[in-house]
Amino acid sequence: MSDIERITSNLLRGIARRREALVPVVVLGLLAFGAYVFLAIADEVAEGEIREFDELLFLALRVADNPEQPLGPPWLEEAALEITALGGYALIILAVAVVTGLLIVTRRYGAALYTILTVSSGVLLSYFSKLYFARPRPDLVEHLDITHTASFPSGHAVAITVAYFTLAALVIRFFDDLRVRIYVVCVAVAISMLVGLSRIYLGVHWPSDVAAGWALGVAWASLTWLLGSALRFWRGSH
Repeated sequence: MSDIERITSNLLRGIARRREALVPVVVLGLLAFGAYVFLAIADEVAEGEIREFDELLFLALRVADNPEQPLGPPWLEEAALEITALGGYALIILAVAVVTGLLIVTRRYGAALYTILTVSSGVLLSYFSKLYFARPRPDLVEHLDITHTASFPSGHAVAITVAYFTLAALVIRFFDDLRVRIYVVCVAVAISMLVGLSRIYLGVHWPSDVAAGWALGVAWASLTWLLGSALRFWRGSH
């Protein structure tokens, strides 16, 4: 190997190491940001100081002189129902089961366990948060989707964010290509946002419910990623 090739190789390895070292810092920042946003919104909800802002954003998605009618053509309502189903527990369980099965078949047992524990614990966290805050659902319009639980935080927003960010973390772990990593993160963010916005559009959640759900989902996915990475590092050093 020539001197130029050796220098280039060392330079590329150094860049790769610095990029990998930056990931935990970014994830820690996401954890802190998500936790802060969730707690800030939760405090406003508990004190009832966010209702006026919620109503303003909520009604912005409705026809001004007929709030019962959401904005847009009839097909948009049908599309919202189909998009919101992506955040339903049935589809999330199915997606997680398929991915977990693939990980087991390829003998990535640690990643399979990580996926199951992260998503299931995120769903449980959302459920108990709803029980604690017990916020009523929006009462301004008729709901366009069936609901069974309290409003805060949005269970769909939490579940879809935790699930897709966890799946994105798996792809990032097994693929070194930066373009692939950026792509899967963008997909996770886009789907999480669409599902959350569909909940507001269908009249079943206040905007603050969804924002808090996104924040809690990001914080929980970040926390479990950091714990998983710390465990892998500890096992590798023993």
